[in-house]
Amino acid sequence: MIELLGKSLQELQELFITYHIQKFRAKQLMDYIYKRYIFDFDSMLQFPKSLRTWLKENCIISIPRVIAEHVAPDGKTRKLLLELNDGSRVETVLMKQHYGNSVCVSSQVGCAMGCIFCASTVNGLYRNLEVHEIVSQVLLFAYMLQENIHSLVVMGAGEPLQNYDNVMKALKFIHASETCMISYRKMTISTCGIVENIYLLADEGLPITLALSLHAVTDDMRQKIMPIGATYSLEEILKALQYYYEKTQRRVTFEYILIEGINSSKECAHQLGQIAANFPNCNVNLIPVNGNEHIHLYKPTIKDISDFKKIIFSYGISVTVRKEMGDAIQAACGQLKAQHAVYKKEAMQ
Repeated sequence: MIELLGKSLQELQELFITYHIQKFRAKQLMDYIYKRYIFDFDSMLQFPKSLRTWLKENCIISIPRVIAEHVAPDGKTRKLLLELNDGSRVETVLMKQHYGNSVCVSSQVGCAMGCIFCASTVNGLYRNLEVHEIVSQVLLFAYMLQENIHSLVVMGAGEPLQNYDNVMKALKFIHASETCMISYRKMTISTCGIVENIYLLADEGLPITLALSLHAVTDDMRQKIMPIGATYSLEEILKALQYYYEKTQRRVTFEYILIEGINSSKECAHQLGQIAANFPNCNVNLIPVNGNEHIHLYKPTIKDISDFKKIIFSYGISVTVRKEMGDAIQAACGQLKAQHAVYKKEAMQ
């Protein structure tokens, strides 16, 4: 079967020409999928019956199946566990912000990074997501809401820069006027620090925001909580980040998970402030760890978080504490998937 999802207008036109289908039908098909959120060929009534029949017999639009859905009590956060064609499962999250609908997508099934604070890495990396599988996460929420998606963050399960080619193709596709029309300036990629691909991303020349999952202020500390710290030093990563800023003029974001007893001391706050001070207009996003039965880590007290924030601010740095929109529904990476696996196991016993 021919996968239609994720094919550009030019690719669809070439496909239709190959099968002796009128070229203008490609634009109609894209309107059905990305503007009207119609995925059933029988419902595409602008097409003659012969074309609808051909599409049903030869093509597929792979919208993933929703296995589980959790909605926060305030209705602002909605997390889906999705099953793909091969049975793999990924998570995606909708966050209703004051400025519009923001979707957090996964880029891999599982993750190879091994960070101690992340549930998605527990069973390692299974595979990269294909372009259409990344696109489908955004499209599914647009369909469910019958509304446009305002912004996109590639911060779900997986390391986006390990799946560089597919992630970039997906973002360029989602940006296109024929599809979701999401501005590059409303896209963010989060990375643990795959140095060579930070340089590649910089050379793309796209105004995408880059967020570094820093989470530690020394190499020794980082290696204890993020195994990738043994591959790339902080010096290498920060040098690549500086190159990204100089090439794109986009302010960078430092993501910093606060873990009690590990990286939340006042000394750490001062070191983080000194690191951030080298990046004009940067933002530090403090994230109290989302501990649970899968992750036995604890967040600092509200006072300690506030003190940490004040120290960062004293260096003239823009600093925020991430609003914990997803705690009630286990919206951190991998948690819903792990929880669902436990429920399934218990039900079989």
